[in-house]
Amino acid sequence: MSKQNKSDGGAPYGGYRAGFAVLVGRPNAGKSTLTNALVGQKVAITSAKPQTTRHTIRGIVHREDSQLVLVDTPGLHRPRTLLGKRLNELVADTLAEVDAIGFCLPANEKIGPGDKFIAAQLAALGRKPVIALVTKADTVDRQALTEQLLAVAALGREVLGEEGWKDIVPVSAADGFQVDTVADVLISHMPPSPPLYPDGHLTDEPEAVMIAELIREAALEGVRDELPHSLAVVVEEIVPREDRPEDRPFLDVRVNLYVERPSQKAIIIGKGGARLREVGTNARKGIEALLGARIYLDLHVKVAKDWQRDPKQLVKLGF
Repeated sequence: MSKQNKSDGGAPYGGYRAGFAVLVGRPNAGKSTLTNALVGQKVAITSAKPQTTRHTIRGIVHREDSQLVLVDTPGLHRPRTLLGKRLNELVADTLAEVDAIGFCLPANEKIGPGDKFIAAQLAALGRKPVIALVTKADTVDRQALTEQLLAVAALGREVLGEEGWKDIVPVSAADGFQVDTVADVLISHMPPSPPLYPDGHLTDEPEAVMIAELIREAALEGVRDELPHSLAVVVEEIVPREDRPEDRPFLDVRVNLYVERPSQKAIIIGKGGARLREVGTNARKGIEALLGARIYLDLHVKVAKDWQRDPKQLVKLGF
């Protein structure tokens, strides 16, 4: 939809604003959780394990006078594998296309080399507005939050000069503290535009991608640290049962989970298949809510040796 057409009123599009904002930060900085809180529904998976998000997931915030399209990306990091390099390239491509950037820095962790690495990259973008979002504000007391806000402001002046960040907003997605304020600030940097998506749309991700992400989230709960990077999920098919009435559909969802080593396969399956059944049970609720129908979830775990470093396997698994 073109942003050049103007409404008949004095202000372009009657004062309506719409555009794209990206949330960036090092892995596990609270980007996905904040996206979900802003949209009001789970559109990006969350996990205590770093580097969980693999796809650019757009969450759409609808207001009467504006529309904010949030792009959630993998955490920027120094890559160690071909997958890591491709994830960083995805972030760089996204940064070039958005109208504003929200830089997430957790309130409960001191600013480190990773934050400074990202800040320098954001400074190199030039005039694009960057808003510093101090996430997880609920995890620290008022004094610690104040100290972190001052440290974040100092980082902004260090990389951008005296002007620093366009704004600094403390926020907690867990209890809703200043979530609306974050939306207000990001929307203020959106250009005049008609709506970019129909009312009611919360994401433009294909259903299969969101299903795969829900299963990844369930599979990553409570497992060893090495597994998040090694797990890929591919939805093979979603097939409606033929003998079901239209008002009570039932879907067969067949999914493959790929890991890099047989030992990781054993972790996912668990003793006697107990772990895999738990993954299916936990993921099924979210998938049924997403699809609006009951499902039979058929999960299979396969080994794709060293897939993160194999260009052919990366393509096959959707990267």
